[in-house]
Amino acid sequence: MSTGGITLENLPKELPLDFFKEITNNFASEIGSGAFGSVYKGTLGGGGVVAVKKLAENSPVPRDEIFKKEVQNIMVLEHENIVKFLAYCREGQNRLVQSNGRHIIAEITETLLCYEYVPNGSLEQKLFGESIDIDWDTRFKIIKGVCEGIRYLHGLPSPVLHLGLKPQNIFLDGNMAPKIAEFGFSRIFGEDQTRMNTRSVVGSVGYMAPEYLYNGEISARSDIYSLGLIIMEISTREKNSSSADQKHARKYIDAVKENWSQEKIMSEYPELEDADFSQIEACIKIALQCVEIDQKKRPSIQEIISKFQ
Repeated sequence: MSTGGITLENLPKELPLDFFKEITNNFASEIGSGAFGSVYKGTLGGGGVVAVKKLAENSPVPRDEIFKKEVQNIMVLEHENIVKFLAYCREGQNRLVQSNGRHIIAEITETLLCYEYVPNGSLEQKLFGESIDIDWDTRFKIIKGVCEGIRYLHGLPSPVLHLGLKPQNIFLDGNMAPKIAEFGFSRIFGEDQTRMNTRSVVGSVGYMAPEYLYNGEISARSDIYSLGLIIMEISTREKNSSSADQKHARKYIDAVKENWSQEKIMSEYPELEDADFSQIEACIKIALQCVEIDQKKRPSIQEIISKFQ
């Protein structure tokens, strides 16, 4: 199938595997990888660029479930701070595999998801993977953009909870505007539903709300907890380096609470004006409210955004 007539504007929702092989040079142009699979750069005939994610067989959530969530949960989402879903592929192909010491031909289903290409990479890479620092105005713009994306998700008639928020799952466009991605853990709530319980607790080390981690309880305030940690990392420039035994990041949170006084802010950002110091202080304060152990004390996304007006 030729890519010549397909552009970003008329990209259909379902496309064959051969199309994705062609635009990614047979999956040779990997630009990233994560728990759910590898991501490849795809170039369309008209010069447009897309990102193609090939779902991994050994991801923490079964591929069928990720596919269902990503397609159903974000296909219709339209917001400047949510990565745009463009197309997908689910196609079986015969492959030589080894089974019980013998080689056999088996049909393997390839599952691919295609999104808009976001050129500046992940927030994680920009915050901690490069020597070039991000100025405070840009950091504040990113915080507000992430909050707006969450407000959109939580405010839908059937709210979408992301449940996998972390800097690795937020990408930055050419203007450094954030776009929330990776909806493999997400849940859709009914219109009048405010919480649910699950026995299958999966999420990101260092960003999981304690009530979800220990009790399987899910609500909008689960995302708020993760958001608080992201705001802390952006504001303090200190990485949340929590390990497997610190999935809720309390050591990191306690260190921020103890160390980030107004004096600390002024010493860490000597180039800024008083108004900026107040802005950073407000961000850290709201972030600490977001990570309260008692979820009832956490602010709603509307309350958070109102603080940034």
